[in-house]
Amino acid sequence: MTSTLPETGQQFALSEEELRRFHQQGFIGPFTLYEPDEMREIWRRTRLELLDRSDAVYPTEDAVSGATNIANYDRHLDHDFLASHIGRREIVDRVASILGPDVICWRTEFFPKHPGDEGTDWHQADTFANASGKPQILWPEDSDFGGTITVWSAFTEATPDNGCLQFIPGTHRTMFYDETKKMHYDPEKINSVDKDGVRRGFFGYDYRELQKDPDWTPDEDAAVAQIMEPGQFIIFWSTLMHASYPHLGRTNDMRMGFATRYVPSSVHVYPDSDHIEEYGGRISLEKYGSVLVSGENHRPDNRMVTETTRGKKF
Repeated sequence: MTSTLPETGQQFALSEEELRRFHQQGFIGPFTLYEPDEMREIWRRTRLELLDRSDAVYPTEDAVSGATNIANYDRHLDHDFLASHIGRREIVDRVASILGPDVICWRTEFFPKHPGDEGTDWHQADTFANASGKPQILWPEDSDFGGTITVWSAFTEATPDNGCLQFIPGTHRTMFYDETKKMHYDPEKINSVDKDGVRRGFFGYDYRELQKDPDWTPDEDAAVAQIMEPGQFIIFWSTLMHASYPHLGRTNDMRMGFATRYVPSSVHVYPDSDHIEEYGGRISLEKYGSVLVSGENHRPDNRMVTETTRGKKF
């Protein structure tokens, strides 16, 4: 299988200086993909269209939990705008300049933050076994690294007041958490945990249960806020220490981020799994497929799709 997108290394590839900075700090951006007014109109329309789940790949019956609806994973597999968004050259060329020419998008997720919502606690993700208990991505055995490239797009304004991201630069090369440990899901923890004067949680889990050193704490003095306008995106390793502020409720508007996750096509996605069970929900992978966004596919055993459930070609 070969992607129909143009080869990478053209006008949107990261420069040598940008790559140096990315490898040093673990993130780069933000970059502008849509103008703010354009993004506001796109999101106004898209938000309504997403209510139609008739062609979504995951049913809602078993997927809705306390604060997270994992049935809304991978809506790029049924929605035209999101399907186009994951393959935009402004994104893909930059990602491919980091990962190499052969790239798949294996997951997308919405990250809403409503007025009064807690912040997301500090965390890292390598295999994404942190909540499900099973590795969701596995790099080839000879790889010296793991994780995924996350492209986090601001569909609305993101500020410290409404819950923007925070990063601790340079933490992406050391895992402070052991994803083979088991976190315990408790929906009563949602919006109810205070950590050093800040309301922070992890969708019903306590991410500190995965710490390798129970006495270690993140160096929040080194954290930087990622303030973004609607239509901008930022690129970071999932192994980078990241979190978000609470939504202080000073406006009635939600903060919405849309995360697209990319790995080399040699990475095994959902090995030995036919469903995802996490955050109090469960979804079947029967209709799931990764999308080749650049180059060639080197894992024929990965589930792949070439068009949305509505027939739009990727």
